[in-house]
Amino acid sequence: MEKGGLNIIMFSGSADKLIPLGVLSQTAANLGVPVRIFVTGWAMLAFKKGGPTSVNRVTKEFEDLAPVLMKGMAEMKAPSWYDMLKTAKEIGDVKIYACSLMAEALKMKNKSDYDPIVDDIVGAATFMQMAAGGQVIFI
Repeated sequence: MEKGGLNIIMFSGSADKLIPLGVLSQTAANLGVPVRIFVTGWAMLAFKKGGPTSVNRVTKEFEDLAPVLMKGMAEMKAPSWYDMLKTAKEIGDVKIYACSLMAEALKMKNKSDYDPIVDDIVGAATFMQMAAGGQVIFI
């Protein structure tokens, strides 16, 4: 992977999207790859202070599989998406940024409005500069 590492634009706040965010972030951190996460859209609600650290809701197209997914994760004793992100931040160079535009629209303009796992509030241009030269994926 190039010098810019792994850059994830996180739009959805559903379990079927948050779980892969945790898995990819923790895997990259274990491999020594820097990770930058730009939280925007409905994902912002999963990162607000006092927000859910465990999400059971999935996107409409997979709602019938939600119970299977949650049961399977529990049986595997898999960590939650939130715990995977915490671990990724502990072991590697992982930063989480909230989108300033969505922060203003959702009246979540201050860093104190977010869970401590969020490092800062930045604009899209700032994030794109950070991501330059790296892999960018959208979840």
